[in-house]
Amino acid sequence: MSPTLVRHQLPNTGSMRCDDPPAPAGARARARDWAEIQERMLVPLYEAAYDRLGVGPGTRLLGLGCGSGLALLLAAARGAQVSGVDADECRLELARERLTPDGMPEVTRLVSGGLADAAPADAAFTVVTAFHPVGCGSSADGLTASLAAAAALAERGSAVVLGGWGPVERCATSGVLRVAQRLADSPARFAAGSAGWRLAGRDDLEELADRAGLRPDGSGRVACPFGYADMASAVRGLLSTGLFDAALEATEPRQVEKELAEALHPHQRADGTVWMPNVFRYLIARTR
Repeated sequence: MSPTLVRHQLPNTGSMRCDDPPAPAGARARARDWAEIQERMLVPLYEAAYDRLGVGPGTRLLGLGCGSGLALLLAAARGAQVSGVDADECRLELARERLTPDGMPEVTRLVSGGLADAAPADAAFTVVTAFHPVGCGSSADGLTASLAAAAALAERGSAVVLGGWGPVERCATSGVLRVAQRLADSPARFAAGSAGWRLAGRDDLEELADRAGLRPDGSGRVACPFGYADMASAVRGLLSTGLFDAALEATEPRQVEKELAEALHPHQRADGTVWMPNVFRYLIARTR
């Protein structure tokens, strides 16, 4: 089956097009940094969830917030039929590049529309993933609504995977991300339910599943270290996450980059690489 990628605007959240103002070139560059530098940091999370669920031939998977498609690519390599939705059209363009074989531009469709456009024509989904960590980049209400809508497109009892940060004391990156909070013009933007980054709560994933009408069915923790070749790559990678967007709106970009580099300095090793150990958590929930 052909992978399907859909541009999807989550309820109550923003959506970025590649040609939206103010800086199309900047949007494309940031999406490329996400694809080339940052997205791979969560591969252990993707693989752990896929291993636990036995994702493979016969799996019909929907990725919410699929980004530039790395998680979909890994699932497709296991034999799964994959579809993806994301609010960022620049990232979706990169996902299409990854999931479309050379010389076969029609294999992957990019459709402007809602979740219904991502549904398989012949059968319902059997797995839904929302790997983008809870508390990062989307409103709680928007994510809840999207999960409920996705669950309606899945078979009864299908798995829904939710991803999130682990305990803050086991996530070295949490201290660096506080720079985003401090530089943003309104700390309230980073409160629970608003776009941006916030500290992880112990029951975040379970509470989200409950709000979306899902039934929790197990969880796990995965080591997801953030490692970069040098300081410049670390700054670019973290800026690509979107977690610093509010800070960039409120402060000169050079100042954000400077303070981010300063926060990263304790994590830079003698050879110039930057290394931050983190633990992420995932929850397996089931549709009712």
